[in-house]
Amino acid sequence: MPKLTIAKAMAEAVAQEMRRDPSVFFMGEDIGALGGVWGNTRGLLSEFGESRVRDTPISETAYIGAAVGAAMLGMRPIVELMFVDFFGVCMDSIYNLAAKNAYHSAGRVRTPMVITTAVGGGYSDATQHSQCLYATFAHLPGLKVVMPSNAYDAKGLLTAAIRDDNPVVFMHHKNLQGMGFLGTVKGAISEVPDESYEVPLGSARVAREGRDITLVGIGATVHLALDAAERLRAEGIDAEVVDLRSLVPLDRETVLRSARKTGRVLAVDDDYLSYGVTAEILALVSESAFADLKCAPRRLAYPDIPPPYAPSMERFALPDTTKIVQAVQRMLSDGSSK
Repeated sequence: MPKLTIAKAMAEAVAQEMRRDPSVFFMGEDIGALGGVWGNTRGLLSEFGESRVRDTPISETAYIGAAVGAAMLGMRPIVELMFVDFFGVCMDSIYNLAAKNAYHSAGRVRTPMVITTAVGGGYSDATQHSQCLYATFAHLPGLKVVMPSNAYDAKGLLTAAIRDDNPVVFMHHKNLQGMGFLGTVKGAISEVPDESYEVPLGSARVAREGRDITLVGIGATVHLALDAAERLRAEGIDAEVVDLRSLVPLDRETVLRSARKTGRVLAVDDDYLSYGVTAEILALVSESAFADLKCAPRRLAYPDIPPPYAPSMERFALPDTTKIVQAVQRMLSDGSSK
């Protein structure tokens, strides 16, 4: 099987679904001749033409609103929100329309659309181009939210998202995308089958088996956790790594099974700390696996501050492998550990 970047895997998934289903089309800024700022639509314009690969003006409100209407009328639009930070200008269309249409209509009107959006910091893009905001969307009933950590999952999750009858927010991390000007984590490049396939929404995976502690991550933090697990192995600590892949639906059973197995849980996230994904994971294991825990579960996430512009300040705020290793060492040496 060929090895692909997430960007190429996403473009391949979209092309295959557009060939299979004429109701699928793509809209967004610079997604035509340029092939997308993140490379997600390269090659699509030449194959499908301007009627199905539509460059739009810089108005997220307009084209995401148009996508909601198209989806309600039987199309399956994919729209790119270039940076997740821009969600505020089109949130009414996303949450008050797309997310609620099925509920408002007692299931008679579906909104099968996908919003793809880039997340993540580490590039000194400052306050308005560096956020993740996973929990913002996961908190809103009616939306499905997914986030791949590698190209295989990216193609399968995007295929499943396009075929889903609900609105799906498909997030992809800049650090994993495979764009040359950004660099990429090597582990995000993976073998990808040529044929179409689905990775079911709501299915986490155990990225590394272990016995001493569970590290739960999403997107880029999965790779930080895997690197930390290798460093911990030298100290005789065997860490298990769970890749959530999907926030809504959330695969609670995989997380709980791992938590009960290891007895210790550290949730790692590059979204904001308070009210976030890490808090949800800790609540889950505390409510449903408390008797199996050997120490209090802990979380490591981005502090509750706007992303700084200065590289040194941004690095200080972002989670990294060393911070994970240190958190695990504290948990295993904690006097309260059973």
